[in-house]
Amino acid sequence: MSRTLLRAEVFLRRLLLRPRLDLPLLAALLLLAALGLFFLASAADLSWRTIGGQALRFVIGFAVLYTIARVPPAQFRRWTPPLYATSLLLLLLVLVHGEGSGADRWLNLGVVRFQPSELLKLTMPMMVAWYLARRPLPPSWRDTGAVLLLIALPAVLIAKQPDLGTALLVVMAGAFALFLSGLSLRRIGLMFAVLLALLPVAWHHMHDYQRERVLTLLNPESDPLGTGWHIIQSEIAVGSGGVLGKGFMQGTQAQLQFLPEHTTDFILAVVGEEFGLAAVLLLLALYLFIIGRSLWIASNARDTYARLLGGALALSFFVYVLVNGGMISGLLPVVGVPLPLVSYGGTSAVSLLAGFGVLMSIHAHRKFMK
Repeated sequence: MSRTLLRAEVFLRRLLLRPRLDLPLLAALLLLAALGLFFLASAADLSWRTIGGQALRFVIGFAVLYTIARVPPAQFRRWTPPLYATSLLLLLLVLVHGEGSGADRWLNLGVVRFQPSELLKLTMPMMVAWYLARRPLPPSWRDTGAVLLLIALPAVLIAKQPDLGTALLVVMAGAFALFLSGLSLRRIGLMFAVLLALLPVAWHHMHDYQRERVLTLLNPESDPLGTGWHIIQSEIAVGSGGVLGKGFMQGTQAQLQFLPEHTTDFILAVVGEEFGLAAVLLLLALYLFIIGRSLWIASNARDTYARLLGGALALSFFVYVLVNGGMISGLLPVVGVPLPLVSYGGTSAVSLLAGFGVLMSIHAHRKFMK
């Protein structure tokens, strides 16, 4: 008993001490959050309730980042199986007791209301990294199949909510950890070929509105007042902004309510219209720096688990930016993927910053330390 109390005391002391945060990455994240609040203020017509709510979420998110940064990667490795199992259990609860508008994606616990699928963006790469770190790399066909099963279980549960966008992001988060384990190009190509062969099956099981989104991508003008409305209004907003934009709260598409979801999924279109190409390029440069710095941290990780996990988290962040940018420009279907740390949303912001907390932990316990 006394030994357990002593270990708990040592853990709490380490938790409260100043962590070795990666200052360039932290500064970039703080700058991105500040820009996100500025752009959100313009998109939300200076709604202080919206701005204050998002600011509070950022405070919580950075507090979570700070706390997680104190936990050694070895501890995350021990926690991974129960965290993954808990995430699956919460997804099952969503199928029974979930709530939402048009899709049951949320759990209401009374004190807090959150989206369990967001947890899988973190626990999914953790589980794949945990499994692969215990085995010879590159993985055998048997281990590859086991990893694909680990990825498929939560992906199917999330797709049933239905939330195809988040399901695809969770699949990518796990797939990145698998690809970083040293899979040969031949094996990767074979898996992609199998996925392409399964597309007709996936198309058959998609909901009608999901099929319409894909078809609308090919020809938005076929239903300009219906399924094509989002893409058309987004393209108008981005194209009308020019190089420097129309100014703070001067965008017609957002301010006159032509652009749907202008504070969440389509906020980048608002940035393009009101602040122009210059602001979009600034955001992209900041995102690229964050991704590059995260990959550098992953490459200097102490062990295989931390290296696979860090690399998967960095590449997953890249996919979020890529999908949202492709969505608002009409290059990808509308799948409901927010712009990281810019779009309004609590669970997404906190889960993303928790992932960066893991990267900070990997940096603090890197291979070469003074």
